[in-house]
Amino acid sequence: MMQDKEQEKGIAAMAACYQTFDPAAYLQYNYTPPRADFVRKDSIVPWKLACLHRAFTEGDVSGDLLLDIGSGPTLYQVLSGCEVFNRVLMTDFLEVNRAELRRWLQDAGGCSLDWTPYLQHVCKLEGRRPSAWTEKATRLRRVIADVLPVDVHCSQPVAPDALPPAGADCLVSCFCLESVSPDLPAFTRALGNIRKLLRPDGHLMLIGALGESYYFGGPGLRIPVVPLDEAQVCASLKETGFTLIRLEVYNLPSDMRVGVDDVTGVFFAKAKRD
Repeated sequence: MMQDKEQEKGIAAMAACYQTFDPAAYLQYNYTPPRADFVRKDSIVPWKLACLHRAFTEGDVSGDLLLDIGSGPTLYQVLSGCEVFNRVLMTDFLEVNRAELRRWLQDAGGCSLDWTPYLQHVCKLEGRRPSAWTEKATRLRRVIADVLPVDVHCSQPVAPDALPPAGADCLVSCFCLESVSPDLPAFTRALGNIRKLLRPDGHLMLIGALGESYYFGGPGLRIPVVPLDEAQVCASLKETGFTLIRLEVYNLPSDMRVGVDDVTGVFFAKAKRD
């Protein structure tokens, strides 16, 4: 009982950290050059986009519904998947992030980041001309069916009627679980919770930080993160009923360490629900 109360306190403290999260500042810190330099081969954002492109185009991932867990204010993580699935659901704990996504979906202006270079880059990965980005944007707006609240620390992270009874066909989650969990056991439990949203034999694409203890979610807003290593990621996946297909690791060059976090690397895991 005491342990449960401590767990609840830790999770509540994490939720409190996010109350002044600033989507525009977060996007500026992480999704502009040098971290999003599409000319540099060693820039972190092109690496993530390449991992996702490969994972979604290997021929083993298919179905109707792709569910993005903890979307934040970003779209890049579904740019490849939106070509494979008929429907995409995006989710976030914070209304400010959901509002940021809805602004882009409604194409009414006022977005904190121009996603055009991302759309163009993924078109290039797909062997399409860069000008095809407008077609991809149109498709993305068509297939994203909703932007929903999510709480990965609940045993039912999204509203029960949001998904088909069997669950989503594929999950993608980027930099969510380790940055909303007070410790490694909470990270693992959250992974187990989102697994319930996935149909048997469905795929998980998980991207996260390695060796990170904090990041800035806005000016002066220092948010704690569970510092993970590769072995812990693999162990948590196994413990929660996933079979790892592939783990890839990116080590940050020194000039990508721009003072907004202390991350040393990024992992990409492609796994399948047992």
